[in-house]
Amino acid sequence: MNTLGQRIAYYRKKGGLTQEELAEKCSVTPQAVSKWENDISAPDITLIPVLARIFNISCDELLGATREAASAVPGELVDLNRCLLKIRVISSDGDTINLNLPLSVAELFLSNPDVSIGGDALKKIDFAEIVGLVKLGAIGKLIEVKSSGGDTAEIWVE
Repeated sequence: MNTLGQRIAYYRKKGGLTQEELAEKCSVTPQAVSKWENDISAPDITLIPVLARIFNISCDELLGATREAASAVPGELVDLNRCLLKIRVISSDGDTINLNLPLSVAELFLSNPDVSIGGDALKKIDFAEIVGLVKLGAIGKLIEVKSSGGDTAEIWVE
């Protein structure tokens, strides 16, 4: 899926929508959707978040923006005081959670058993393991989870 049109067609079909149904949800004509999918034109910029919400994906995913995969740097070069833990959860209901915390704060926050974010998508993630990986030098996108209930979660460290 290299083009925006190909991604729109893919996610529309994946969601079981016809071009007419997608057009109705976006308040455009079916011909407009066809033009998007054939890369003749592109949706108005204001429709990007609408399409992302309809497809239950992020705007980045729709636009084809990707984060670099995790990489390893020598552990001694990782300054834990400057690392930022980023968590993004998109629920099957369309709710979005973005959490950006310094790693040291995130470690305290997420080690609390009473803290629950992200529903099913984050339930089985061991945040102590993530912190351990970062201490060993793992940086970048560390986890991407899609639950059977339709929730999506991404965790990365910068």
